[in-house]
Amino acid sequence: MAALARWCVRHRLVVVLLWILALGGVTTAASVTGSAYSNDYEVPGTESGRATQLLREGFPGLGGDSDTVVWHTTAGTVRAADVEQTMTRTLDRIAALPQVASVTSPYKGQGAQGADRISRDGHTAYATVTFTKEAQDITEPEAQAVVSAAKAAETDGLQVELGGGAIGVTKAPGGHLAEVVGVAVAGAVLLLAFGSLAAALLPLATALVSVGTAHAAIELLGHTMTVADFAPMLGMLIGLGVGIDYALFIVTRHRRGLKRGLGVTEAATNAVATTGRAVVFAGATVCIALLGMLILRLGFLNGVAVAASVTVVLTVAASVTLLPALLSFIGPRALSRRERRRLAENGPEPELPTGFAARWSAFVERHPKLLGAVALVVITVLALPTLSLRLGTSDQGNDPGTATTRKAYDLIAEGFGPGVNGPLTLVTRVDGADAKLALDNLDATLRTTEGVAAVTPATYNTGGTTAYLTVVPDSAPQSQRTSELVDRLRTEVLPHAQTGTSLDLQVGGVTAGYDDFAQVIIGRLPLFVGVVVGLGCVLLLLAFRSVGIPLKAAAMNVAAVAAAFGVVVAIFQWGWGSELLGLGRAGPIEPFLPVIMVSVLFGLSMDYQVFLVSRMYEEWLETGDNRRAVRVGLAETSRVINSAAVIMISVFLAFVLGGDRVIAMFGIALAAAVALDAFVLRTLLVPALMHMLGRANWWLPRSLDRVLPRISIEPPKSRAAHEKIADVVEALVKEPQQDVRDIPG
Repeated sequence: MAALARWCVRHRLVVVLLWILALGGVTTAASVTGSAYSNDYEVPGTESGRATQLLREGFPGLGGDSDTVVWHTTAGTVRAADVEQTMTRTLDRIAALPQVASVTSPYKGQGAQGADRISRDGHTAYATVTFTKEAQDITEPEAQAVVSAAKAAETDGLQVELGGGAIGVTKAPGGHLAEVVGVAVAGAVLLLAFGSLAAALLPLATALVSVGTAHAAIELLGHTMTVADFAPMLGMLIGLGVGIDYALFIVTRHRRGLKRGLGVTEAATNAVATTGRAVVFAGATVCIALLGMLILRLGFLNGVAVAASVTVVLTVAASVTLLPALLSFIGPRALSRRERRRLAENGPEPELPTGFAARWSAFVERHPKLLGAVALVVITVLALPTLSLRLGTSDQGNDPGTATTRKAYDLIAEGFGPGVNGPLTLVTRVDGADAKLALDNLDATLRTTEGVAAVTPATYNTGGTTAYLTVVPDSAPQSQRTSELVDRLRTEVLPHAQTGTSLDLQVGGVTAGYDDFAQVIIGRLPLFVGVVVGLGCVLLLLAFRSVGIPLKAAAMNVAAVAAAFGVVVAIFQWGWGSELLGLGRAGPIEPFLPVIMVSVLFGLSMDYQVFLVSRMYEEWLETGDNRRAVRVGLAETSRVINSAAVIMISVFLAFVLGGDRVIAMFGIALAAAVALDAFVLRTLLVPALMHMLGRANWWLPRSLDRVLPRISIEPPKSRAAHEKIADVVEALVKEPQQDVRDIPG
């Protein structure tokens, strides 16, 4: 690491130009190729997946995404001649567009079925637009062509809106307000921490360059594998948080070296050789946690894992290459004017932990049991809502109020009932007259089923070998009642109706698909969590050569994740403040959120564990005194950890401003986890437990010690050099200063 830092400092202009070239090249390539994101939740082997496959095989023209065009009149009815003529021409234009398989209009000879598409008050009607492809395979220009054709029909008295999965890709982005606010707050915190504008800007610069490069790289990645449309935003959220934090740790170490009298080159090299190693280690733990999603073997999550990992890798790379180059450019200006003046007048001075950090460290040492109990109570209370976690799908009713998808959703819900926004599809193969007779009689049975609002008669393909029915629930797609209806159909109604026939009805649709996706994830979640936690423990075992440290870290990380999910459930599922935040009404938690959040939160939680315990471990190796090691480690790292936490929390919470429900879930969960991790777990519960456990913190069986490879987050020679510098500085100090190292709690 020292050699890398030294090369980057000596060739600082080359390093900066290479990063600028990488950012410009990847961004240009992404803009040329365009994006190809895909929200493909389908899991092969599930019932909803089989239903989709049967529909594709039996009805090739209907296997694609079905969206809606909704029109509403304020004066008169949708049956008025001018409205009917306008919308009929519009629907004909839409039917002629590429990738549109068919358009079902309420005006063209549909009989009772057509009348069902006109509301009872006559003010709202809708048509179904069926694409030739699934929503994830429809490009934005193809969907936008449908939106433009429909919107062209709007007049003062005629409102036209569109909804559905494919139409959702045309939603206008919320701008970059979240990123701007997050970066601005982070900059303010850095300026307060450093007192130097130049030093405060460097972490922002490295994070923006690395995250910008990663954002463009994720767009390119979408052309080679399934990448969700929220993956770039998630990558940006994680990248800005960890990128600014990693740079903060290195700049803090660099400034410490300057205060001790080191030259700019030597201070930057020493910072990367020491703290830079911890940054690489922390980044590796984040990537391992993220890539743990690959064991779930779900294409949708594979793309998210790789995309987020690419972002973390690039932020770490920028922190240990671009950052030292920029530090050499600003020279002594990494220190504030007051610090530079004091250094010139008094010479090098030791930077000893004083003030609140030192007092808090001593306070924790005096009251470990009481403070540990308080921390456990706080975490437990916040984690309780997690017990009621319900996975499912939010719907377009949670979109911003200005979006056409939200307006279409509301118009349909008001005119026809909420279930029309997410009908269920029952698909089966038909073999013989008995099967056809049973299927023709099934709609009568379904109409009397609890939770069913309407049923369409069976529709057969050309050969009569496949048929489907559409079941409209009396509740919204995200409602628990709709999920219960899916279970009722699968376990009670359909098995009874199929008895004695060759029918094998498969239940598909939006809610069924999400429920199946959630069940697959829940089934594989224990293995996933076990692998992620196990790998993290192995890394900490190798780094700190202790059995207790990794076990405590695993417990703390699980506690942080549980408490963070408790906050998410309270806000998004129970609805505590969700409307106030502009995130729509209460609803279930997205089924993929637990997996992604466990990966991200476990990785981020490990960062603070590494930075805190590495300093304790260093002191333990030098003195063999556990109480001193914990006291010194907490006193010397708590300030920078708290500053880093404030930055991360600010960045994460700023993403709530974007108005996207999924990203807001990530932002609030990450912010809550980091706040609890930094202010409750790492600076309260962890040191309290370590004081109570004493020397047992560092116990490792001799047999295991002999076989484990030896790695070091901070190399011994750098540590020895650091102590030599400290000894020289101490000799230069005229008056001895009170040091938390020697003051027992």
